[in-house]
Amino acid sequence: MKHYVFLANGFEDLEALSVIDIMRRAGLDVVTVSINDTNVVTSAHNVPMVADILLAEVDFTTQGYLILPGGMPGTTNLWDCTVLCEKVKAHAEAGLPVAAICAAPLIFGRLGILEGKNATCYPGFEGELKGANCTAEGVVKAGNIITGKGPGKSPEFAFAIVASLLGEAKANEISSAMQY
Repeated sequence: MKHYVFLANGFEDLEALSVIDIMRRAGLDVVTVSINDTNVVTSAHNVPMVADILLAEVDFTTQGYLILPGGMPGTTNLWDCTVLCEKVKAHAEAGLPVAAICAAPLIFGRLGILEGKNATCYPGFEGELKGANCTAEGVVKAGNIITGKGPGKSPEFAFAIVASLLGEAKANEISSAMQY
């Protein structure tokens, strides 16, 4: 099963790379996706990254995670991608897994998929999580949705994704091997 991490110019480096690294260490099939017209995406800290595929190549019939790293203006650029937002909303409403960290949970809030659910985000973006019960927790799992607070919580966010797919024991095994 494929899991997709969507990258837009201005993505937060740590939030994307921690998730990709930890999920791949767990043996999961993680595909990076550029929402640009090119595979090269530049992070918030001006680090160019070559994504595996472009948005048009994503198989949105996957049962796997659709993952949105935060960062600015990365989150704004993800939000401006209408096709991505429509697909994320449909995926979540079908009960399939989605995850967002830092500012990116605002996309879930704007799409209305956090209604009545616990969620977290980078401080100051809580007002964008429409209908959510905002918490101060670092990582929140609410059914098929995982949200994370910010760059410093990136490993925990990734471990939560791994645990939801492969169990706590596997997440703990990877965490321990990484000396986390």
